[in-house]
Amino acid sequence: MQQPAITGTGVFTPSQVITNDELVVAFNAYVDRYNAENAGEIAAGRVEAKAHSSAEFIHAASGIEQRYVLDKSGILDPAVMHPWLRERSDEEPSQMAEMAIDACTQAFEMAGKTGADVDAVICAASNHERAYPAIAIEIQNLLEIQGFAFDMNVACSSATFGIQVAADMIRSGSINSALVVNPEICSAHLEWRDRDCHFIFGDVCTALLIERAQDAKGPHFLIKSTRCATQFSNNIRNNNGFLRRTRHGQMDDRRDMQFMQNGRKVFKEVLPLVSQHIAAHLEAEAISPDTLKRLWLHQANKTMNDYIGKKTLGRPPAAHEQPNILQDYANTSSAGSIIAFAKYSNDLKSGDTGLICSFGAGYSVGSVIVERS
Repeated sequence: MQQPAITGTGVFTPSQVITNDELVVAFNAYVDRYNAENAGEIAAGRVEAKAHSSAEFIHAASGIEQRYVLDKSGILDPAVMHPWLRERSDEEPSQMAEMAIDACTQAFEMAGKTGADVDAVICAASNHERAYPAIAIEIQNLLEIQGFAFDMNVACSSATFGIQVAADMIRSGSINSALVVNPEICSAHLEWRDRDCHFIFGDVCTALLIERAQDAKGPHFLIKSTRCATQFSNNIRNNNGFLRRTRHGQMDDRRDMQFMQNGRKVFKEVLPLVSQHIAAHLEAEAISPDTLKRLWLHQANKTMNDYIGKKTLGRPPAAHEQPNILQDYANTSSAGSIIAFAKYSNDLKSGDTGLICSFGAGYSVGSVIVERS
């Protein structure tokens, strides 16, 4: 059985940033427009008036201070409230593939490898640009990789599930290496007009090169163990699939066609699920929590991460033990824990152990135990 290892990481970060203050100005202007246009219905009690947001509310609810996006002009236009993403021709690289090439190139440079060294590409993300052909196959083509490629979607756990798939194939000997790529265009599926969630997401792309440890050219992380679990829940949902309802020939502006969540239920149900999952994984591998040098958790909500870190370690984690990138990147779905890993892992010493964990819609939970080598 072969030993899989993470030998390279890459993070593509968009150039445009939206601060909480900028977002609140646009959102509140939209609210004022909406309330003015529906003043009669609001007065009659048939429509509920919308409430203003604030930077203080956003930070208290999430810990987010800003987010990177592919387009801020549409999001900050009170008459639009969504990103303007140019429709590309079939001859052009897709937006997701273009993001992926940047992140993958960084991973190659770190590992000292090229596309010729890769056997498979897994594009694991929540928000895919199209149904087919697979984005992964497009990435494979652009990087001149032989072998095979496929897309997968396990919402915010897509990256850790992708790591397990790649690691299992390497362990079995069916491949020697794989790219796990997570291009997340979260801004396109977020309902920016909903006060409860208008601040949550940002855009990014991460990439991991996973190889046989014997092929590593430099420092790397051995993938010691992986564990995945799912449990069905409707509390986080997006119905924007191939089946769209129309009314009188026009597309419905249905709220459930964008990101939706019952935040209170998610908080109550996901926290024990994730904490128990991590505890069981560590116990199965005979790893004491107090030996963990780092936790790279899914970047959805600071309060959630603080709770999970405390449950895992039996005490509040120090900042260096559980790094957060949420304040800068916001929630980037499957890519969040990988951003944290890519940015806060090089200081670990040989033999140090850490845990990557993501969780989200499904519900889904994925954990990866790694050791610096």
